[in-house]
Amino acid sequence: MKKILLSAVSAAAALSFSQAALAGAVLDKVKKDGVVVCGVNTAAPGFSNADSQGKWTGLDVDYCRALAAAVLGDATKVKFVPLSSPQRFSALQAGEIDVLARNTTWNLTRDASLGAVFVGTIYYDGQGFLVPKKLGVKSVNELNGATICVQSGTSSEPSVADYFKSHNMKYKAVVFDTTEATQGAFLSGRCQVYTTDMSDLAGARTKAANPDDYIILPEVISKEPLGPSVRRGDNEWFQICRWVLNALIEAEEYGITQENVDQVKKTSTNPNVQRLVGSGEDMGKLLGLDKDWSYRIVKQVGNYGESFEKNLGPKTPLALPRGVNNQWTKSGILYAPPVR
Repeated sequence: MKKILLSAVSAAAALSFSQAALAGAVLDKVKKDGVVVCGVNTAAPGFSNADSQGKWTGLDVDYCRALAAAVLGDATKVKFVPLSSPQRFSALQAGEIDVLARNTTWNLTRDASLGAVFVGTIYYDGQGFLVPKKLGVKSVNELNGATICVQSGTSSEPSVADYFKSHNMKYKAVVFDTTEATQGAFLSGRCQVYTTDMSDLAGARTKAANPDDYIILPEVISKEPLGPSVRRGDNEWFQICRWVLNALIEAEEYGITQENVDQVKKTSTNPNVQRLVGSGEDMGKLLGLDKDWSYRIVKQVGNYGESFEKNLGPKTPLALPRGVNNQWTKSGILYAPPVR
């Protein structure tokens, strides 16, 4: 009996050591290399998009920079790797990227079978349809027999098939591997309709010579919670990536902005705020980070609302309302677990 117990204890200790060694693998690599390698969309205005000088902007881009600010102390220490839909999970599994932040839908299949784990939802979206006004269509239910551009490897492919089948409608899919190819084919008239997430449709319309020539139909046919993901098995890195997202959201909830964060750090007496700005209880040590990890996120990148407004909001070409992506305190469903 003693031998059995000793053997079990030894096995448990070995397993524990193995898991502990694995837990910090990505964090150790990031610190050693001095850069966060972030997989992003090749062209998704509002989420991840590079200008002619190679400067990346977008909601997902800001998340990657927030991660670098928290872990490396510098939001600029990010290497952006543009990936097509078919490439993204293979790149994550192969260790070519540290985090996938590519406006990707979180669903059971991806969460359970692709070696990835989602850290949370950064944008609540849904699939829709973009059509030329001259087509004279006002509803998706008028699209029976239409040719529809759709990107391969996306959740849009099975969703549009499910919707048309359940409504006894037919369509012809015209499939492309990249966002640019899919959008370009639609705008050049190779298909009558473009289907993808509503936010992507708003971005695609900005690429047209005359955006007013196109309309987004009112129906939303699916739920598309978009969020970053990491490789399964590295619990330490997963926790860091999850709480960086939560810190961005909670900073907005408490009104902590890039402009006022220094003043708030000096004057706030709210324990919840103090933990976020690094003047109260040290939450960083639980993540293997320093006390100012979330302060740097807000100081260098801003909070979630600031990122939304500059990348997707009413004053941008996409002109998207906050809608369900507003804070839970403002009739939205954006709700982060507390940093405490």
